[in-house]
Amino acid sequence: MKYFFLAEGWRVARVWDSAGIWDDLVQRRKPLLERINLGIVEQGEAFWLYRTEEAVVMVEVKRTEQSTNPAVQGIAQVLLKRLIDARETLERLSGAESVFNAGEHQPAIALSREQSTRTN
Repeated sequence: MKYFFLAEGWRVARVWDSAGIWDDLVQRRKPLLERINLGIVEQGEAFWLYRTEEAVVMVEVKRTEQSTNPAVQGIAQVLLKRLIDARETLERLSGAESVFNAGEHQPAIALSREQSTRTN
């Protein structure tokens, strides 16, 4: 499996495999893209974790809403060329400011790294 994080307010547009843009007719199915009910907060912005199959090599994402973050206001679409593996995903999760799940609409773990190491 491959993984990527996608900020709230963004959606998957197109998907590529090794032959080019994913073709549902040729592949006889849609690509596996699944949002996992787990997310992280980085620099005050929420990112949801997605997983996809090994055949996917690149994902295009587009904004679905106007961003309040001035750093991304001019960005309309992004190509994710480097999907990450499970090890890298765990590193991002453990290094995030906070981690949350879909049942909570705000971070569940708002402890600093220093606080979390004291409680473990």
